[in-house]
Amino acid sequence: YVTAGALIVGVPAGIFTAMYLARFCNKRLYRFLKPAINLLAGIPSVVYGFFGLVVLVPLVREWLGGTGMSTLTASVLLGIMILPTIIGVAESAIRAVPEAYYEGALALGATPEEAMFKVMLPAAKSGVTAGIILAIDRSIGEAMAVSMVAGNQPVIPESLLSGVRTLTSNIVLEMGYATDMHRAALLATGVVLFVFILLINLTFSLLRKKEDK
Repeated sequence: YVTAGALIVGVPAGIFTAMYLARFCNKRLYRFLKPAINLLAGIPSVVYGFFGLVVLVPLVREWLGGTGMSTLTASVLLGIMILPTIIGVAESAIRAVPEAYYEGALALGATPEEAMFKVMLPAAKSGVTAGIILAIDRSIGEAMAVSMVAGNQPVIPESLLSGVRTLTSNIVLEMGYATDMHRAALLATGVVLFVFILLINLTFSLLRKKEDK
């Protein structure tokens, strides 16, 4: 649930930002935005978690109710955390598309926006997909920031405003004192996460091969 919510928040924002940086951003603003985005990628997870506690949790509590520590808050925070990954990879993929594609679309009467959405973005689909896969892997494996804002309730959430404990957070919180069967269960949780990430990567790989054919 948290990973899906993060993708809903992060993927559209990341792709639109990458498109803007690759084609529509002026050079002066680009010199400011690009280092700022790269800086976001280097911020430690605990700092993101602190930002979520100070900013996102009070906002969700005030606007939507509940305690503020919820699935929604964790999803929004994760969506912010995966933005640098998506933006960086997607921008590189868009810039790798030959300039003739864009100019040809304009020559045929397309607007700059139409040329970007209907020509450049489909041509860069492989790279954009790779960025989304990396973002999924990052969001699934994140533990510290999520555990600080998700509420850490070991139950299936009934709504977006309910607290939740992700698999990674559960391992981090309980591994320190787990023994015997408890420890084995946490190790099995890690195996589940590994298999889940492997299946996602294999699925995207098969879809890409099918499209290439």
